[in-house]
Amino acid sequence: MQAPGVAQFERSAVPVMGVEAFESLMAADLAGNEHARQLEQILDVVPQHMFILEADGTLSFANRAAREYLGEIEFVSHTQWLTRIIHPEDLASLLQAYRDTTRHGIPVEAEARVRNKAGQYRWFLHQLFPLRDGEGRVVRWCGARIDIAAHKQTEELAQRENLALREEINTVAMFEEIVGTSPRLRGVLARVAKVARTDSTVLITGETGTGKELIARAIHKRSQRAGRPFVSVNCAAIPRDLIASELFGHEKGAFTGALQRRLGRFELAEGGTLFLDEIGELPAETQVALLRVLQEREFQRVGGNQTIRADVRVIAATHRDLPSAIEAGTFRSDLFYRINVFPLEVPPLRERKEDIRLLAEYFIDRYSSKAGKTIKRIGMKSLEQLQSYPWPGNIRELQNVVERSVILCETEDFSVDENWLLHQTQSSRSLSHEVVSQEREMIESALEECKGRISGPSGAATKLGLPASTLDSKIRALRIDKRRFYCN
Repeated sequence: MQAPGVAQFERSAVPVMGVEAFESLMAADLAGNEHARQLEQILDVVPQHMFILEADGTLSFANRAAREYLGEIEFVSHTQWLTRIIHPEDLASLLQAYRDTTRHGIPVEAEARVRNKAGQYRWFLHQLFPLRDGEGRVVRWCGARIDIAAHKQTEELAQRENLALREEINTVAMFEEIVGTSPRLRGVLARVAKVARTDSTVLITGETGTGKELIARAIHKRSQRAGRPFVSVNCAAIPRDLIASELFGHEKGAFTGALQRRLGRFELAEGGTLFLDEIGELPAETQVALLRVLQEREFQRVGGNQTIRADVRVIAATHRDLPSAIEAGTFRSDLFYRINVFPLEVPPLRERKEDIRLLAEYFIDRYSSKAGKTIKRIGMKSLEQLQSYPWPGNIRELQNVVERSVILCETEDFSVDENWLLHQTQSSRSLSHEVVSQEREMIESALEECKGRISGPSGAATKLGLPASTLDSKIRALRIDKRRFYCN
């Protein structure tokens, strides 16, 4: 059986001489001391680890390369010896490979990590093939180990970059380019250009839907890390008990369901940029682990004790008021100061109304092309409606309204159903104008009716006409305990 991805090593255990010549020499009478000495001299110049097993499985010889790597070698049962030098995670599969060759008399190959005399592991390709006498009986077994650590590192790096690339491809960005010419946006982009050239940690703040991830990607693309992965994590979308595993990875058996080792986002982003969106949602214990990474540039996988160095630039983002969260005791002040090295505030769409027309035209062009329609202009009335609307959902909301309108548009003139914006404006104003005396009452009433549910068709956010993230932020700001509504 041949291990995957190692075809290039096939039958290469003895590069100094051909396998057939080696088998002929081994099949010779080894009882003679002179032959034995010659054989040992030949095997000692082979750069790979070479060893001989007797017919009963006893280890009888190891060449110089093996001795120098392993240190003192005990010539005992090979199974006993393997349990001492092979990584525990690889032992079962390697022993099975060796059993296959001894039972069926066939050559086998398998990959496994081998511990050296200093206690460190490296990846090796293990080969074992039978040596037969003139009558075809197996008299000994010849084994070889080829160091494939460099190959495995290259393979692992490619896997990390492929995973990161696949994730990036699957991520649907709000728009491909930063669109707008307003003074507020130009100011942000000027700061992006300056900080991109550095390796400083950046904290991007702004309301939901303003394009914080797009700004993070712009920083990455203009940095020296542009050729390495950009990995994005939405901290609010991952269950609290899984976020540490998601960021730092976990070892096999670290918890129920951890059937194999898993690389975390920090490892996937090695050499590149890690974007932590909604960092204000991190649980306290994960905040501590993240602080250590930012301070010491190292971490451990969940369930592991190996320290892993992290060469990653961190860009964080949040729509929350972190100083208020610090006062409320839900966010660590030391972590805040670590991520707030270079703050960037992305303005809401209502503060850059000059860009609304450009953004609308951009989205119209995108969605009309997809729909196979030709839309040449925006009606004046529709443009005024778009520019006067406060856009609580910002660019993401504008994008959705334009896409919906393009689907319904039957002419070359783009128009918006005014009922969409009027209804949403009234819903937004109902909270903003009565926030002092009625906001808490309205939210608690909705939570009670929805039994504490915030998102979804039957959630309080839908009832109030708000994005779920906005309602969740208001609940925190008003310190409403939504859990007390769960069982009502």
